[in-house]
Amino acid sequence: MRILVQKFGGTSVATAEKRRQAVARIREAREKGYHPVVVVSAMGRQGDPYATDTLLARACEERAEIDRREKALLLNCGEIISAVFMVQSLAAAGLPAMAFTGGQSGIRTEPEYENARILTINPERIIKCLEEEKIAVVAGFQGVDRDGEFTTLGRGGSDITAAALGVALQAEAVEIFTDVDGVMTADPRVVSQARPVRVMTYNELSEMAHQGAKVIHPRAVEIAGAGRIPLRIKSTFSGGEGTLITGPADPQVSATSGAIAISGDKIVTGLAHTGGMARIELVSGEDLNESHLVLEVFRLLAEAGISLDMIQVSPKTISFIIKEPHYRQALSLLAQTGLKINAATGFAKVAVTGAGMQGVPGVMARVVQGLKKARAPVFQTTDSHASIACLVKEEDLQRVLLAFHEEFGLSAMADGQKNGDY
Repeated sequence: MRILVQKFGGTSVATAEKRRQAVARIREAREKGYHPVVVVSAMGRQGDPYATDTLLARACEERAEIDRREKALLLNCGEIISAVFMVQSLAAAGLPAMAFTGGQSGIRTEPEYENARILTINPERIIKCLEEEKIAVVAGFQGVDRDGEFTTLGRGGSDITAAALGVALQAEAVEIFTDVDGVMTADPRVVSQARPVRVMTYNELSEMAHQGAKVIHPRAVEIAGAGRIPLRIKSTFSGGEGTLITGPADPQVSATSGAIAISGDKIVTGLAHTGGMARIELVSGEDLNESHLVLEVFRLLAEAGISLDMIQVSPKTISFIIKEPHYRQALSLLAQTGLKINAATGFAKVAVTGAGMQGVPGVMARVVQGLKKARAPVFQTTDSHASIACLVKEEDLQRVLLAFHEEFGLSAMADGQKNGDY
């Protein structure tokens, strides 16, 4: 049985017309001989009637707080509603289908109501549905723990559901449908010259996702990569080929020219950014290596659920960035340490990503050249094997992205390669 997992995001299922276009993508898979397993997000975006954020806001109208268990129950509803609506759309098109919750799909998680990790999947009921020549439509973002309690996988969790089901079912591929034509070299809303990336590796996409690209949840990429299940990210609405994500040893042959595209041959694959950041620097009069203050700083923030990025520790200073909504709370907590605090808001992180940069001299020099062209001061940098991230003022963000895009030749990077089956 040839299984293809197809995940549709909230904008792809928000209206009857958009669901009809999603149904067209599902029908295409059937016509190619696949048995589709469809994973859906909650319908629409914040403000839409059945969107997750809308349901949560409505529940808190009478009481500002909501217990974690009841919150998990509520948050499961958006995807379940979406799954039923999708089954109706498929039935109207003559395609028999069945809707499943995460628990009914065999997804078992750790006992955490929010941001739970999947422990096991028993896809027995999904396989039975496919054997009956029906399309399985699974509510994403959710599972159940060993006691049958509803759990959620966190924001973007429907991507995780799709990837995990792809591995459990040994699918030929997992397709992630969005409202853009694949992974772009930069956010097209900011960089008009951004182009689709036709082929990239799991590591490259994971790095872009971790650095702020919102096209897919990074955990989903890691799960698919570990299971060696190809991913394709594509648009529900354009019918384009999108972006194929495979391992570094999987060259793709062009159907038109016979040329082989090697993803790892590119130094830089794309740019990612995150705005709305605050920078905090803590200064000590004594050697931090000889005190408990480093541990105290990170413990206070961790207990408050405040996530840190771009962390740098030296004998006299600790610096990092956080999301601006946590700024006031963080300052209040850090005042307990007695350290001098230098802090400001209005920053953005910009990351240059690409598996091909590892061990290549001169990449940082080109990053600095781009910053110079953009006339943008840099306040902090971090790097990994596949990225260099710079902290800049948010007012300089677009100029920096445009300069990096030009410096690394990303506008001309995408090719016209045609991709076939997996």
